[in-house]
Amino acid sequence: MSEPNPYADGEYQWGPGQQGGTPGSPAYGYPQGGTPAYGYPQTPPPYQPTLPGGVPVPPQQPPAGTGAPLLSLGDITVVGDQIITPAGSMPLKGAVWNAMDMSRTEEKMPTVAIVLAVVFFIFCLLGLLFLLMKEKSTTGFIQVTVTSGGRHHSTMIPATGPDTIHWVMGQLNYARSLSM
Repeated sequence: MSEPNPYADGEYQWGPGQQGGTPGSPAYGYPQGGTPAYGYPQTPPPYQPTLPGGVPVPPQQPPAGTGAPLLSLGDITVVGDQIITPAGSMPLKGAVWNAMDMSRTEEKMPTVAIVLAVVFFIFCLLGLLFLLMKEKSTTGFIQVTVTSGGRHHSTMIPATGPDTIHWVMGQLNYARSLSM
């Protein structure tokens, strides 16, 4: 294939290297300077590592010079004009905050009260007052979600008592006031 064409008569030469012009000038069909057009080779975008789902890797630490945190709810932190989550930063302006109480408080009679009521019932009828003993226990979580800048993040805060929802709602209302 490197041999010259024996049938060529020398007056017409065809091929990519035979375009009229100087060597190094773009060949036929390529844009003549400027930015490359659609479908033509372009410089590849800079490498950005991704997680398996195609989610960009979040920054490992908050940007420098942002100041002290104003608010922290679970793994959501408000710093300056940003909301920092494990999934990345979101703008604070226009953020939508929501909370859902998924906790429950149960009230039951402890075993000690039943035993004391039975023992003291024999001696006097005042032993029945031990049946008024109650024990409260709170279990579950409070889910806090924030949506801003096309991103969404949710966190779960464990409920340690029946008043945990009131504390979370106070923090959430403060975050809403910062988002305006």
